[in-house]
Amino acid sequence: MAIPQMQNYINGEWVSSQSETIGDVWCPATGGKIAEVAYGTQADVDLAVKAAKEAFPGWRETPPLSRARYLFRIKDAFEENFEEIARTLTREQGKAIDESRGEVRRMIENVEHATGVTTLMTGYTLEDIATGIDCYAHRQPMGVFAAIVPYNFPAMVAWWFLPYAIVSGNTFIVKPSEQVPMTQTKIFEILDEVGLPEGVVNMVHGSRDVVNGLLDHPDIEGISFVGSTPTAKYIYQRCGETGKRVQSLGGAKNIVAIMPDADLDAAMPSLITSFFGCSGQRCLSGSVLVPVGDVADELLEKFTAAAKAMKVGDGLEEFTAMGPVVSAAHKKRVLGYIEKGIAEGADLIMDGRNFTVPECPDGFFVGPTIFDNVKPDMTIASEEIFGPVVSTIRAKNLDEVIDLINTRDFANAACIYTQNGAAVRKFKYQVKPSMVGVNIGIAAPMSFFPFGGAGNSMFGDLKGHGQEALLFYTDAKVVIERWF
Repeated sequence: MAIPQMQNYINGEWVSSQSETIGDVWCPATGGKIAEVAYGTQADVDLAVKAAKEAFPGWRETPPLSRARYLFRIKDAFEENFEEIARTLTREQGKAIDESRGEVRRMIENVEHATGVTTLMTGYTLEDIATGIDCYAHRQPMGVFAAIVPYNFPAMVAWWFLPYAIVSGNTFIVKPSEQVPMTQTKIFEILDEVGLPEGVVNMVHGSRDVVNGLLDHPDIEGISFVGSTPTAKYIYQRCGETGKRVQSLGGAKNIVAIMPDADLDAAMPSLITSFFGCSGQRCLSGSVLVPVGDVADELLEKFTAAAKAMKVGDGLEEFTAMGPVVSAAHKKRVLGYIEKGIAEGADLIMDGRNFTVPECPDGFFVGPTIFDNVKPDMTIASEEIFGPVVSTIRAKNLDEVIDLINTRDFANAACIYTQNGAAVRKFKYQVKPSMVGVNIGIAAPMSFFPFGGAGNSMFGDLKGHGQEALLFYTDAKVVIERWF
């Protein structure tokens, strides 16, 4: 089969990049090359911004209800192509097909939520703020926005942002991860059939040059980003220098606490999904498992048995529970962290270093890996691994758990398993992370609540999706009015 090369989507047309630098796209399960993608240039960015800027006045003047009707059509088109999007996602990213289906469902839910623009975008008013003077505020679109999105959720993350931006009257540019460009390409093929006005949505493939081109372009009003903390800091700083709005979501080191009274059997399916779902490559994955008191031995016995029972393999196989990591380079990085854990003295009780899948001998697989007796200052307890590696830190009490959470450099999510309401209240009241799970291993907000962490997990003040998205993509224009 011919290897396809991904194209940019600009002003309603598929166009080739002006770049001569071409990257390869790999299937993580087989290790085979499945596509190519041009690493775009400033010229590609300029074309997309020009198209989006020219489309903005007409799109802004389109009534919000009419803009929402495009989203209803987009939702229907995504439903019709649901399985094809999910399978494309699994093929290039590697996650299990059920996880891909869940991701596409979350993507669609954001489209559904954004259709409520006629409620979400309403302003407010007050008569007689002084004698004969009234005041009111409108939410107004601002212009061109862009999203720079990661490899771990190729479908969903761009759609934490895009629906809210365009339904509120802005125009938009998506920069997919160069590692997984095929999923958004498939999505934009579907969008092309919906018939949005030219220039309202655009896509530019690429790497660093495209990112910097978006960050520095004077006609872009704001940037939405999800990725690692170092890159999130960089984007936050660059946007500050150029006066752009920014929501920059960074990395995580999520702690999952298991109290002595937790129902381990009921908790086990969600714990396994938390730590090993998406091969640990998500910002809400459990990373540090913290049993409290004398529950540790029983927990690890059941947790290890459940991890061994998982089917690991090609994500396109229906009963696969965990697929490969995204690339050969990332596999090497994860294996390096396992070696660090061993060198620093942690007890490796489940070793995924030499894991193989006979049907996929060249795939980028790392098996489920579990460390016990990890110390808080060890590398594997403090740095983001982004792989199926569990660090177990034993705690004496809830205060130790809270202190551990609040002394990490990240504050994305934290979870607790218990039947004690007082413990839950103390936990959610005192921990720094912005997303908290109670007897839930993945504290993932639905589309109608905000998504984002705190500390070094989030730079900017308005988070992804939910009500805050509409605030990010609009300006509050206040009018103070008197008539003689």
